[in-house]
Amino acid sequence: MKEFKKDRQLSVRYLKGIGPKRAAAFESIGIHTIEDLFFFFPRRYEDRSHFSSLAEVIVDDFITIKGTVVAKGIRPTRSIKIFELVVDDGNGRIHCLFFNQPYLMNTFAIDDTVVLFGKVELYKKKLQLNSPEYEILKDDSEVTVHTGRIVPIYPLTEGLTQRSLRKSMKTLIEEYADTVEEIFPPVIMQRHYLLRRKEAFQNIHFPENNFLLERAHFRIVFEEFFEFECKVAQQIKDRSAIKNCFSIKTNEKAHSMFLSALDFSLTKSQEKAIKEIEDDFLKSYPMNRILQGDVGSGKTIIAAFALFLVAHHAFQGAFLIPTEILAEQHYSTVSKLFTALGVSFALLTGNTPPDKKKAIIAQVSKGEINVLMGTHALIQKEVTFSKLGLVIIDEQHKFGVEQREHLLEQTVRPHLLVMTATPIPRTLGLVLYGDLEVSTLRELPFGERGVKTYWITKKKEADVFLKVKEKMREGDQAYIIFPLVEETEKSDLAAATEEYERLKRTVFHEFNVGLVHGRMKKEKKSSVMEQFRAGKIHLLISTTVIEVGIDNPNASIIIIEHAERFGLSQLHQMRGRVGRGKKESFCFLFGEPTTENGKKRLRLMTKTNDGFKIAEEDLYLRGPGDFLGTRQSGLPQFRLADIVRDAETLRLAKKEAFQAVNEGIT
Repeated sequence: MKEFKKDRQLSVRYLKGIGPKRAAAFESIGIHTIEDLFFFFPRRYEDRSHFSSLAEVIVDDFITIKGTVVAKGIRPTRSIKIFELVVDDGNGRIHCLFFNQPYLMNTFAIDDTVVLFGKVELYKKKLQLNSPEYEILKDDSEVTVHTGRIVPIYPLTEGLTQRSLRKSMKTLIEEYADTVEEIFPPVIMQRHYLLRRKEAFQNIHFPENNFLLERAHFRIVFEEFFEFECKVAQQIKDRSAIKNCFSIKTNEKAHSMFLSALDFSLTKSQEKAIKEIEDDFLKSYPMNRILQGDVGSGKTIIAAFALFLVAHHAFQGAFLIPTEILAEQHYSTVSKLFTALGVSFALLTGNTPPDKKKAIIAQVSKGEINVLMGTHALIQKEVTFSKLGLVIIDEQHKFGVEQREHLLEQTVRPHLLVMTATPIPRTLGLVLYGDLEVSTLRELPFGERGVKTYWITKKKEADVFLKVKEKMREGDQAYIIFPLVEETEKSDLAAATEEYERLKRTVFHEFNVGLVHGRMKKEKKSSVMEQFRAGKIHLLISTTVIEVGIDNPNASIIIIEHAERFGLSQLHQMRGRVGRGKKESFCFLFGEPTTENGKKRLRLMTKTNDGFKIAEEDLYLRGPGDFLGTRQSGLPQFRLADIVRDAETLRLAKKEAFQAVNEGIT
């Protein structure tokens, strides 16, 4: 693509009107060059283009008026100096007050034509504007910047004001707009009715009207998405060019061996996912696939099949898992299956004893272990594989890119399968997993096990606890979950611990009650969870450390305290800790949200168990960064584009980008 001309790479301080102090303020928010300034977009706009008559204004309304200065002066007070301006628009007069700005006495002159914008107030029966936005017009044809038009409102930082910013932006557009060169060929411009790039930048900063503002917004968003999707398309093209990968052919015998070792039938979604993986294994370039499925949809069995197939062809598989608890759970799930199929496998975590760890590493390097499962311990330098054919990563966003690449950078690049229990809405998937093929598990292996969910207030706590005790007397187990928020971690933890002591001593004194939280030592935490899994602990009180990584089919009730403090996807993940067996299961959401969004979240939880519906709504309510639980979530940083609001533009840009890369025209 064509870049801007060289003079736009000059420091922002070389723009007329920007001195060292203001340049430093710009640099503090990442604006270093004149080119950067073009991409410093307004956060919103105010339509100040319609002039009001002072004969018809309403108190408390925001107005734009055009008139003549008929009087001015300084009104001294004990603490501050007030500059007062009187403006007449031919239909009436209004008094404008500016506090601690006596220098304005020299800015305005009698008979100046001015445009003002502000909120109308009534003081001692006189119309008044306090600190209005103003502009002095030299003649009627002059283009205004601060008033009398659709006015840009920029994000501010110390050392920058709206007036100074708009002046700088106006200078930028006047002096540098002609240096903006078009990057799209005519065919794309015509297909999507794109504004020329120069016009787009002019109208995003100083829109002539609302229609051109919309077209400018569309043009710049399209360009941002197009550039991003070109990179994704190039990654896919480059990967397709990699020919040194292991071709792993399935056969009917291997397929039947695996299915006969299962004591249940696969769902149609699982069968489809297996077929997609088999097809990928046959290609001349490495698989790059994501397997997404709701809690309990059977992703681990798909992973087990892929690992078995790799082992069946004398290759090795690495299964990278974010936590020790989850690693042990996956290991437990596949142990019986792999043993029956003759697959040699091992588990490597930070808690693996040194002697055992040394032995496992030696066996892996010799190719004696087909499948190595584990946590970050798998990506240590001393762990080397003999013939690594497949890497599976569970919850990829919990690992850094470099960590992932460490496993993939083998002499022959292995196939990659990424798994996630967080259903990713399609729009977000285009950005987050743009270079991955997607397999989706929408069915549950043992039929729909909808957890009955209720949103209740603390007034009903006694009734709920009665229900919990009844179920536990029947042999069921339960969870009570407390939120742990970073800013108030100590007080939240104290509240959870205090409640644990109270409930253990009073309401649930006849049962074994356990406590788990993030500040416990790993050994203690694992011990408590193991006791819960074994049925020795009846009620587990916990912070959100159990959100993922614990599978207890005997647990049938979960209570989530202060449910309004969680996002939808988080609530759904926690609810997924119950309903994993054949028992009727319940989720009680104790919450008293004060916002409409908070109420919507809890209401939706009571209406559906569909993780994909919940994910779509969560993305819409919270935005992509918070949806993934962190702003550092692997998402690209777009300047203007929003993947939720601009989903359709993303789809169009992706189509054009992939076509452009495949045709070699970028």
